[in-house]
Amino acid sequence: MGGTPATVGRDLGRVLLAFSGLVFVSVAVSLVWGEYYAIPGLLVSGAIPLSLGWALSRRYADAREPGKFHGMVIAASGWLLIALFGSLPFLAVAWTVTLAPDRFGTPEMTSTLRAFRSPLNALFESMSGFTGTGLTMADRESVLPRTLQWWRSFSEWVGGVGVIVLTTAILTRAGSGSLTLYESEARSERIHPSIVSTVRTIWWIFLLFTFLSISALWLAGMPLWHAINHAMTGLSTGGFSVTDASIATYDSASIDAALLPVMVAGSIAFPVHYLVLRGDLAAIRGDVQTRWLLVGFSALALLLSALLYVEGTYETASEALRFGAFQFVSAATCTGFQTANDLGTGWSPLAQLTVAAGMVVGGAAGSTAGGIKLIRLITLSKGTVYRIGGVFYPRNAVRHLRIDGRTLDDAAASREFEEAAIIALLWGVFLGAGTVVLLLSVRAPLENVLFEVASAQSNVGLSTGITGPAMPTVVKVAFLFNMWIGRLEIVPVLVVLRALISRRGLYA
Repeated sequence: MGGTPATVGRDLGRVLLAFSGLVFVSVAVSLVWGEYYAIPGLLVSGAIPLSLGWALSRRYADAREPGKFHGMVIAASGWLLIALFGSLPFLAVAWTVTLAPDRFGTPEMTSTLRAFRSPLNALFESMSGFTGTGLTMADRESVLPRTLQWWRSFSEWVGGVGVIVLTTAILTRAGSGSLTLYESEARSERIHPSIVSTVRTIWWIFLLFTFLSISALWLAGMPLWHAINHAMTGLSTGGFSVTDASIATYDSASIDAALLPVMVAGSIAFPVHYLVLRGDLAAIRGDVQTRWLLVGFSALALLLSALLYVEGTYETASEALRFGAFQFVSAATCTGFQTANDLGTGWSPLAQLTVAAGMVVGGAAGSTAGGIKLIRLITLSKGTVYRIGGVFYPRNAVRHLRIDGRTLDDAAASREFEEAAIIALLWGVFLGAGTVVLLLSVRAPLENVLFEVASAQSNVGLSTGITGPAMPTVVKVAFLFNMWIGRLEIVPVLVVLRALISRRGLYA
């Protein structure tokens, strides 16, 4: 059966099949921690997407391979579906505790768990998790059942690499269709000629780094359960925590230091990691994004630390360096771990906006980080100089632009510059729209509002205290949209919205 609905339906079914396995795997956590009351809810939460995914993939098994349009629709719709079905474990556990308080060892109902009885709050938490954002509806993460602590961390860990990438790795399908879906999830660089081999290598690298991160945090003094969760959310640059005050809970310089390389590793492109693991250390210097990332992070972290010290936010230079460097790296890698509890009230507007600037730019393309991405900033910077320089050359001059080791002729340079400019423009438009919604809905300083919206759209998770279960409904919905478009870099979501508005567009 051909046509866009068939192609989209078949591949969304495959995504849901892969997703259901994530829910079923999580039952093991409930068994290990003796939270047997959570198991029925998890089984139902996995059975629903399993049934729908099986029905769709069987019904449209003979659909044609996806093209570029299909890939964007599948990516945007798939991430939205994953967020919707990912909310089911939160709802199921919260309502199980509510309806069966004296059975199966159910824990005492808390305000944190009660918030997840709301479908909107559960959807917000799920979208925040899978997009690697880290903004939360939980006012006290430490009192959540271990099952939900795990589900929050697991969703960020999987979402950091990508649900489409996961589907491609598990449900192998050779051919151009896998490449189209891979690219639709805002990825372009390959490690191997085969996309299936590429995504499997990405997952092996991710598993290795997760194990190393767990070991480093445990050796730094973090309890093992905390180390597992924070390694998963740190490497995926997600930022969910199992403590009430994020990393500030530990007040440990050694833990802060152990997390810095974890967050930086998550913001470096996987092809660079692959080359380094094969012994090619020159790849760090040879990759333009990695160079800019390491030099830029170091310089701006020192600048922010100096600003905090000069303004008197911290009494000593060592304190300013410790909190300033960690907070900037957490923001620029789009992780969202927080060591400064007074970020919204104790830091100056200039310091907050410096952190927000790091969030907007983000890490490297091809990594788990969000934001506009470093390669686009590089393209815009070099492209602007290239365009201005063209005024001083004769019209028939042959000129080239070098970006990331590639030599681009005039036409190719124009295409890349225009693409980067369009994404940056759209990013700014939606950042402005979210800011207007938040300003009209809550009473907060402009710098706090800009910071919060940038955190949502860059998939960071740092907060000035605005985000929470008491937030107005319209702001929650706006943030859901910001997180969704931020993870997919806007264009696929706009394609889906256009297709829904124009019935003919869906059948292109």
